[in-house]
Amino acid sequence: MSEQIQKANIKVAGSYDPETVTFKQGIPAELTFTRTNEKGCLDVVHSKDLGFEEELPLDQPKTVTVPTDKAGEFQFSCGMDMFFGKVVVE
Repeated sequence: MSEQIQKANIKVAGSYDPETVTFKQGIPAELTFTRTNEKGCLDVVHSKDLGFEEELPLDQPKTVTVPTDKAGEFQFSCGMDMFFGKVVVE
C-alpha cells in the first residue's frame, strides 16, 4: 500500500492564494507554487521554518516537499519578506 501524499496548489499573483494551507501531521506533503504574474518580488519563495528556497519561473509549477513531522504553524514568504503564507500542520 503506497503512502498518501498531501498536496496543495498555491497561486502566486500579487499574493499567495490560498494564504494558509493545512496538512495532517506525519503524512508526506507537497506545496506546488505557480506564479502567474511577473510583477514584484514573488519570483522567489522561501521558508526558514520549512527549509526551502526556490525560484518560481513564470507560469511553471514548482513543487516543494514540506516536512510534517512536527505540528505547528510555519511561515513562507517572498524573496523580500513582503508577502507571507503559512503552512499549518496539525
